[in-house]
Amino acid sequence: MTKTQLIVAIADKCGVSKRLAGDMVNCFIDSVVAGVKKNGEVRLQGFGTFRKSRRNARMGVNPRTGEKIQIKASNTVGFRAGAQFKEAVN
Repeated sequence: MTKTQLIVAIADKCGVSKRLAGDMVNCFIDSVVAGVKKNGEVRLQGFGTFRKSRRNARMGVNPRTGEKIQIKASNTVGFRAGAQFKEAVN
């Protein structure tokens, strides 16, 4: 499902305009991003947890040349599905 498909599904299910549903989806995404940035984690009971984690610097290999390269440390975000979400998918 794409973001556009999600917006259409929400608009249909909630009986609102696609524009309003799009605004709600964008607001949700912005809120999750802000929460992860500020607190490092956003937990949604029954759905899952978005969590920021740190990747250490490491050595890598350029697949074209075989040359070793240094990969910088960075932050990444992971998602772990909650129990109710896992159960609904199975």
